[in-house]
Amino acid sequence: MAQTRWRLRGVQAVLTLLLAFAMAVGGIGQTAHAQPNLQLAVKSAILIEAETGKILYKYNENLPLPPASMTKMMTEYLVLEAIKQGKISWDDRVTTDEYGFWMGRHGGSRVFLNLGEVRTVRELYTAMAVYSANDATVMLAKHVAGSEAAFVEQMNKKAKELGMTHTHFVTSTGFPAKDIPEQYRPPVTGEHVMSARDAAILARRLLLDHPEVLEFSSIPKAVFREGEANPIQMPNWNWMLPGLVAQYPGVDGLKTGHTAEAKYCFTGTAQRNGMRLISVVMGASSELARFQETAKLFDYGFSQFEVKTVFKGKEPVKGHETAPVAKGVDLEVPVVPERDVVAVVRKGEERAPAPQVRVSEVVAPVKQGQAVGTIKAVSDAGGDEYLTPDAGAVKLIAQEDVEEASWLRLFFRGAKNAVVRLFSGMVEAITGAF
Repeated sequence: MAQTRWRLRGVQAVLTLLLAFAMAVGGIGQTAHAQPNLQLAVKSAILIEAETGKILYKYNENLPLPPASMTKMMTEYLVLEAIKQGKISWDDRVTTDEYGFWMGRHGGSRVFLNLGEVRTVRELYTAMAVYSANDATVMLAKHVAGSEAAFVEQMNKKAKELGMTHTHFVTSTGFPAKDIPEQYRPPVTGEHVMSARDAAILARRLLLDHPEVLEFSSIPKAVFREGEANPIQMPNWNWMLPGLVAQYPGVDGLKTGHTAEAKYCFTGTAQRNGMRLISVVMGASSELARFQETAKLFDYGFSQFEVKTVFKGKEPVKGHETAPVAKGVDLEVPVVPERDVVAVVRKGEERAPAPQVRVSEVVAPVKQGQAVGTIKAVSDAGGDEYLTPDAGAVKLIAQEDVEEASWLRLFFRGAKNAVVRLFSGMVEAITGAF
């Protein structure tokens, strides 16, 4: 009996060792690279690499929460888009109306715009981006769309276009709608919310589509009405900028937010050694805490990951050198990535990412430089997650023209293919008979 018990104990010991070994190599009970416990004291958070949109860390990332002044990232996006499209200019002069004047007296962070005061778009944009001025923000919104209500409609439309699925805007500022007098309040129903993931989507597209935003968000301190009567000192609320209270190497943006309901929020971005990170924290307990929690995310991202070029731009990718062409003189066209294809990998990772290629239906005629599909570098071990399905993908472009085939060529090609299929079927039938 005792001998049997000793044998059972021996078997259990062996099984325990085998289980421990399996877990150590990532085979049982955990993934090879489990997400760390950063012990963030926030309601939600996310960390991504900006170029690829790869998610490096997430916590309650899809939870819709009040974003406070992080809302202004969308206002910044739409103002810059309107400038790029020529609808407005930096030098446009904007006259402060009664709503802007009310915000200048009661609207949280503000530059005290006076009724009838005239300021340029550039001045108002600087006040919004650096000092989160609500009065400057509503005047920009009205200048772009005619009214804040119309501007908020544009905000929600753009959010859908960008793939922000847990977002709904009610104001252009993030200032609580309930605190705005009814005569000024946009007639938009629903809660004003945005998830951390959606904030990251918006921040990434803001940086990629309008990189000039960093010229404003990186300013540690500015002066409104400089050299005039009643100047306003505008220290940046982003204390992680150089020379400020919570400075962090590489930080150059992006947007803070605070209301009693939202608590303290921050969408930050920093760049080091060719890698740009974007972080979002929502619901931190204090003004300083939001930056301390952000620093934890940046420390993790910069210490654990790096960006590597996997496939060179304008050079063929082995195994994916061509794409099929329908109705062309040629049946294939040589293709290359439009630019370098990069991947975010763990430092010390030896396995090279694999190409993930998606080719569109290509119909002749094809022009050199035409996009015919996409390519993305992904981990062959799986587990990669991106902000949006298209994040990290680079266009595959044709290297040469392919002319459309004549009807006669297509006719004989079709006839040839039919004959080939017929004889292939006959050979298979005869072979099967024996």
